[in-house]
Amino acid sequence: MTQRFSERLHFAGKLATQIYQRIAAVDAIKGQWHIANTLSPQMGQRLQTSVIVTSTGASTRIEGSRLSDTEVQALFRKQNIKAFKTRDEQEVGGYLDLLKLVFEQWDDIPFSESTILNFHQQMLKYSDKDTRHKGGYKFGSNRVEARDTDGNLVGVIFDPTPPHLVQKEMLELLEWTQAELADHNFPPLLVIANFVFEFLAIHPFQDGNGRLSRILTNLLLLQAGYEFTPFVSHEKIIEDNKADYYLALNQTQQSWKSKAENLSGWVLFFLDVLNVQSQSALKLMQEEPVELFLSDIQQQVWDFALTQTTFSRGEVIKATGIYPSTVNHTLRKLMDMNKLERIGQGRATRYRVRN
Repeated sequence: MTQRFSERLHFAGKLATQIYQRIAAVDAIKGQWHIANTLSPQMGQRLQTSVIVTSTGASTRIEGSRLSDTEVQALFRKQNIKAFKTRDEQEVGGYLDLLKLVFEQWDDIPFSESTILNFHQQMLKYSDKDTRHKGGYKFGSNRVEARDTDGNLVGVIFDPTPPHLVQKEMLELLEWTQAELADHNFPPLLVIANFVFEFLAIHPFQDGNGRLSRILTNLLLLQAGYEFTPFVSHEKIIEDNKADYYLALNQTQQSWKSKAENLSGWVLFFLDVLNVQSQSALKLMQEEPVELFLSDIQQQVWDFALTQTTFSRGEVIKATGIYPSTVNHTLRKLMDMNKLERIGQGRATRYRVRN
């Protein structure tokens, strides 16, 4: 069974060149980050907090949540309050907690079946609807469907493993992944790409598989030495390329478990996401991020600005609850730093982030 995992990662010709060039580009930045990362602890913490919010918003919206990053951030600031009102808030609350745990304790977390089951339990711990199945493998069919922003069915992505075979296939996948990450027969990024695809193909849980796959991606990348992972959101990159994400999975699934499995579409998409992520991390090292020069309150205004196409002073005040005089001062400071530009005059004045 596990032999097919290795066989489908042997690429040849132009395709092999494309794949290994992408891996080399990410690994080059991995090395630079390890040697030259100059982020201060304060800056690192701020970036990590921002990524937890951005990643949670993106990952849950991919699966149908309607909460904006601003709403997710508000929940993050109230995490001592666990009485989430809606299913979207319940899902966001669990993801926030779990991603924070992964970023803080990844080097102490074993990559194992018990960890995956525990992660599923933790991710859905606030979700009333998922009480029956959280932390346990699926008990019924759960084909994967793609839906548009209105909830309409667009197509079927996967017809996954039946419930009675899930544990067997998950243990085989885990055994192969653990062995390959230890033996280095393949580059770690290929092993991780294979794990994520097969995890989604098996679809071992009744619900939450997509979200959990992205949590596990963060864990595996960190454990493989990609230390920039907590500082740039790969979930947001996937959300921004959601159509391509579903297309890559759909195309690859068509040959799943056949005699001629073709994982190339998914592998290329996965590596392209990591290339964008790593290039963004490189920019963090090469530029002085605006966050270094902002107070915590000013950071809230900047975080809000990053989620908007354009916005008004009043919208900032409403979203953040910050005093108008402080908002005025922060907007002027961000314009002086050449991070914001003003559009219009008087009451019609709006702002946007400079590219």
